[in-house]
Amino acid sequence: MDSIKKKVMEFKDDHNMQPAYSMLASPSTPLITTDKNTMVGFDEQLLQLLDKLTGQQSNRQIIPIVGMGGIGKTTLAQNAYEHSLIVHHFDIRTWVTVSQKYNVKQLLLQLLSENNSQMDEQLLGQKLHKMLWGRRYLIVTDDIWSIEAWEEVCRFFPDNNNGSRIVVTTRISNVATHFDSLLFELSFLDEDQSWDLFCKKTFGEVGCPLELEDIGKEIVQKCKGLPLSISVIGGLLGRSHKTQEYWKIISKDLISNLNLEKDENCSSILSLSYTYLPPHLKPCFLYVGIFPEDHEILVSQLIKLWVAEGFIKPNKAQSLEDIARGYLNDLVDRNLILKHKLGSNGRIKFCKIHDLLRDLSLKAAQKDEFMCMMEDIPQGIERERRIVCNRKEALHTLQLASLTRTLVTSIHGRLSNNRLLRVMLFNNIGKRNFLRWHSVDQVNTRYLAYNELTYFRSFFLVKLPSSIDVLWNLQTIIIKREIKAPSEIWEMRQLRHVDIWGLNPPDPPQNGDQNHDEIVLQNLQTLKSVRNFVWSEEACKRVVNLRKLNIVYGRHSKRSNDYSLHNICKYLHKLESLKCSSYGLDNVLQKLTFPSSLKKLYLVRSKADWKDLTVIVWNPVEGEFLRLKFLLIQFCDLVNWNADSSHFPVLEKLFLKRMDILDEIPLDIGEIPTLGLIHVCWCSESAAISAMKIAEEQENACNEGLQVRVVIDEKEKLESFREKMKQSEDDDISFTRNNFHVGRF
Repeated sequence: MDSIKKKVMEFKDDHNMQPAYSMLASPSTPLITTDKNTMVGFDEQLLQLLDKLTGQQSNRQIIPIVGMGGIGKTTLAQNAYEHSLIVHHFDIRTWVTVSQKYNVKQLLLQLLSENNSQMDEQLLGQKLHKMLWGRRYLIVTDDIWSIEAWEEVCRFFPDNNNGSRIVVTTRISNVATHFDSLLFELSFLDEDQSWDLFCKKTFGEVGCPLELEDIGKEIVQKCKGLPLSISVIGGLLGRSHKTQEYWKIISKDLISNLNLEKDENCSSILSLSYTYLPPHLKPCFLYVGIFPEDHEILVSQLIKLWVAEGFIKPNKAQSLEDIARGYLNDLVDRNLILKHKLGSNGRIKFCKIHDLLRDLSLKAAQKDEFMCMMEDIPQGIERERRIVCNRKEALHTLQLASLTRTLVTSIHGRLSNNRLLRVMLFNNIGKRNFLRWHSVDQVNTRYLAYNELTYFRSFFLVKLPSSIDVLWNLQTIIIKREIKAPSEIWEMRQLRHVDIWGLNPPDPPQNGDQNHDEIVLQNLQTLKSVRNFVWSEEACKRVVNLRKLNIVYGRHSKRSNDYSLHNICKYLHKLESLKCSSYGLDNVLQKLTFPSSLKKLYLVRSKADWKDLTVIVWNPVEGEFLRLKFLLIQFCDLVNWNADSSHFPVLEKLFLKRMDILDEIPLDIGEIPTLGLIHVCWCSESAAISAMKIAEEQENACNEGLQVRVVIDEKEKLESFREKMKQSEDDDISFTRNNFHVGRF
């Protein structure tokens, strides 16, 4: 134990404990880890776990962590997983959450960090095995409930006798002992540890006022040492009146819990946290229960659903989406919703809910008649307001639910009696049933989503019916398929978010068209992904409030000057995120300029003439990227990039991927004071070397805030690059590479 303590301390000194990044981050979307989880009382267990993970034993080892729900198993595993010592020790790290109900294919996709695949389970497993083969890997299998679930995936984990490790978390003792290995059994916190955690959750670093200590310790004692209970009560009190009178009310409500069993006591405390939620947050919390157990919830989707349901109180100073994000942050601060992943802008991109809290939300939703999870067909379904149902035999029953406002399902058929539906979310719908659900009478629909469409061929182009405009209340439409839209889409004034994998809209009606008034879609914030569209003045003037835009141009498109791309800069002054992709074209970006409002820019698969690209090459336009914080360039034929720090004054993250002929990254980019990460993935060797030079220069300048990461795809290239790194170290022995990391996946 002393040796691992010494190793950790030395590593902290050498590497400044920079945030960890998974080596399995998706090539298309950066994986940003969350803030370090608050962990109290398990410091010794963390050191023991680090020692076990980095020990000298070369054979693959399985390390179980066992304990009741809410005890801190996942938190302990996550703190080890994200520890810088672990990041540097393993070639590959990956995490999979199993849960009681699991799908083997989805587990394999999680392990591969992929969202979807046409491969079957066996082929995915072989792909995983190939990826892990010969590399020292760490896999965390979180929340396993059965040996069968383990056996479904473990056969794809090779043992190369190179020190690979697998961490298993479970609340089932029989599962933990199955591995015949030294297990970590987590116990309840003692009195001092419980108080320490409570103070951190309630007061942060400020500390508890003396007048609240006695009543605070009385409340903590009733949590019986369970971290989840303490965290939730701390979140409740941290967001409420910090007075003795109020805290005594909370303590009094907890008195009846003293004689309950541990798990019952936990449920009762969690229930109390819901009881004391402000009225505007209660439906938002209950609504999270529509997502499956341990599901990674996309925050942007959750916010759109809350808005569509009418949960958000409007005010003139903020958009509904911004207010909703404030609600989410409030629930996170109360420890009722967990941060899972942060986006490139530092905001929460994915969240999760602890399964015990999800159980609470479902019980409260059932009690309040807020939502019905149809495992069995209930009596009185016609009165249910929100229904989650995947039972095929329930279609006829759903026809009776005439008062239903929300339907989440994967079953097929047409609903003609459900005229009050506001939200319709469909999963795994085949092409024969696609868009057959909707009736022209369902004019109240605000949110319409078709996720995970199955049985589609790539050439199958779906046409939205012209009657779509009768959905005059529609705010959000999400379709994971290429769509041809009718001209009526330009008349849907309430649209806020259009998220279609391939949207082919017609040109908007001209001003002189007697049958069409000039309609401005004032509420439209998101438009993606628009294919081969001409950005005429007429089109841009109709969507002036866009915040997020994805545009795609294919191989059979026109020349770029036929698309009027310059109008994007001229008219879209509120645009914050732009993604431009082109496939096989020579000059689609030639005329593209960028609005100064941009905060995120993605340029993908461009074969543009880079000397004509206004900002990134040759002579950047001063002041055009004053707000840009995130820049990704991928699969682009960029050779010379002659920018300096003044062109991107607030840039925080730079991602370069598959830039095969890029000569170098401008060294002056490293001088940007806000820049925290340069990620170079599968680029030319000269680009990787320039990244190393930037790291070296910034280390010599005592810039500890910049991390440079290089990923090289082939073993031979990696060895060649490491040889050049060694030569660089010989030339400059002061370069410690604390801010520079290179690897392969």
